[in-house]
Amino acid sequence: MKDPMKKYCVEFFPNGISVEVDEGTTVAEAARQGDVFINNICGSEGICGKCRVRISKGRAEADECTRALLTGEDVRNGYVLACQTQVHDNLTIVIPPESRTEDSLILITEAAEAHNESMDTPLVTKVYLELPPPTIEDSISDLGRISRGLKKETGLQVLDIPLNCLYSLEEDLRKNDWKLTVTIAMEKNGCWILDIEPLDTADKNYGIVVDVGTTTVVVQLIEINSHKVMGVEGRLNLQARYGEDVISRIIRASGKGGVDLLHEAVIKTINELIEKLACENNVALEKIHGIVAAGNTTMSHFLLGLNPRFIRLEPYVPVADVYPQVFARDIGIRIHPNGIMRILPGVASYVGGDIVAGVLSTGIARHEKTGCLIDIGTNGEIAIGNNEWLVCCSASAGPAFEGGGTRCGMRAAKGAIEKISISNGRIKYRTIGNKRPIGICGSGLIDGIYELVKNGIIAQNGKFHRDLKDIRLTQVDDVPEYMIAYPDETETGTAIVITQSDIDNLIKSKGAVFAAIKSLIDYVGVLFDEIDRFYVAGGFGNFLDVPKAIAIGLLPDIPEEKIQFVGNSCLTGARMCLLSKAYLDRSLEISRSMTNIELSNYQPFTEEYIAALFLPHTDRRLFPSVRY
Repeated sequence: MKDPMKKYCVEFFPNGISVEVDEGTTVAEAARQGDVFINNICGSEGICGKCRVRISKGRAEADECTRALLTGEDVRNGYVLACQTQVHDNLTIVIPPESRTEDSLILITEAAEAHNESMDTPLVTKVYLELPPPTIEDSISDLGRISRGLKKETGLQVLDIPLNCLYSLEEDLRKNDWKLTVTIAMEKNGCWILDIEPLDTADKNYGIVVDVGTTTVVVQLIEINSHKVMGVEGRLNLQARYGEDVISRIIRASGKGGVDLLHEAVIKTINELIEKLACENNVALEKIHGIVAAGNTTMSHFLLGLNPRFIRLEPYVPVADVYPQVFARDIGIRIHPNGIMRILPGVASYVGGDIVAGVLSTGIARHEKTGCLIDIGTNGEIAIGNNEWLVCCSASAGPAFEGGGTRCGMRAAKGAIEKISISNGRIKYRTIGNKRPIGICGSGLIDGIYELVKNGIIAQNGKFHRDLKDIRLTQVDDVPEYMIAYPDETETGTAIVITQSDIDNLIKSKGAVFAAIKSLIDYVGVLFDEIDRFYVAGGFGNFLDVPKAIAIGLLPDIPEEKIQFVGNSCLTGARMCLLSKAYLDRSLEISRSMTNIELSNYQPFTEEYIAALFLPHTDRRLFPSVRY
């Protein structure tokens, strides 16, 4: 039984971090307390086996989940599942490479912006004023004098001012000869005063933009006046320790105190990135007055501390899809005490502000020609349209594209196999960072399956030819698997394979994405040839081999020059909204004009999905260029 008075020391390697925890705490929770990342795809349910760690010193018992998911040799060598193993002794724990997440590659780059319109008034503006001092004839209050000066300079009426701006106002004005800088946030009927500083500080106007991703969070520090990106940083979302995908996190949030845990995790992630950028660029946190963030609907809810539990239950209703402007301090973000935060609006439960930002940044909503935005992750979100109409949908692609749900799958990180080729029975592969292989990321799995079907190792239904004479094709417990890297080639000493189950999972994932695209295309009554440009967003698209993605039926069979990678389009769209109130208003227009197709209730999607469970597709007329 857990004794709250008894504590033990848990030390993690290779991090070199020690943490003292109560007896009975799980190893995964000890890692969380020490800010040590361990893969945890299933949200500590003990069903994914990805949090495998080795006890090198101390006593820890392997539980039933550990024995079911790990091999007997692993258990004899001291391996356990971190999420299921309790601490009852001082422990030294080694996190093997395949269970670490700190080397994951995070997409912080963007393509050239598609828009070419000039920016107008930003979210927050600084105005320098030189006010006439009061006289007997002109004895209005100090605040009234500032309001009058602002209206004369900008034409805006002051709507309100925080009390903390008034405490030293009389002394600052008189000490500095009535010279001051006012930071304002504009509204339709006037402006809010956020800060009043002595003298002229108008050239020091800073803001933050945030891409709040399920897996990663990326933050930019912006010099608002010049539109300069001063720095960009990204890291894994600390929420990942509570589950790999939004569904597992929503389930966790449904328990007592769950929303607070997930809210605090993402806020801590953002604060650490902001502080790092501010320190590197010698910018005081109190000089940052505005933040614009974008994320999927679930992430936006967690950011504000809202419970998203009904997003996963039919009829899939979020608390909100348009979010109020808030003081950043009210949700725990550390910038200027009166700094404001705007979160881009969403469309539906599974189409959020990140897609709205992508549509904004690519210019789809203002062009006459039809464009298509594809963001492939655990969910495949698609938006199609032009300046007259927009439709969107979300398809549950599953975790395969991010390395989940597969035997040797992993995120795109150093040591992940990202490229594979097979020729005359010989395999060549390339890893991220040119490290010894640890596992296979999503792009490597696509390469692998393409090469397997091209070389006749699997059939077009995805099944292995079991009678094939190939030393790399083996069967374990009557389940075929193909050896990509032998044990002596890998960092872990364990073979890296693609199993029949891996192939089945990836075919389901690619089938869901293609069926979603095809369903939207058919819904609006256009042909693939009539789409002027396909924009592929997100980290996965950054590593994608387009011809192979087409050949397995993930992307439509269209000319490669029509496909454009746009990098982190979410970050681009958020920055546009920080720098231009007009773009912020347009993001709301985009969200309200999008028609969301709920695929779970759309019968043609089911038919398209079944037809897409083939390589490349059961209807070969859709893929005329593909020849195996």
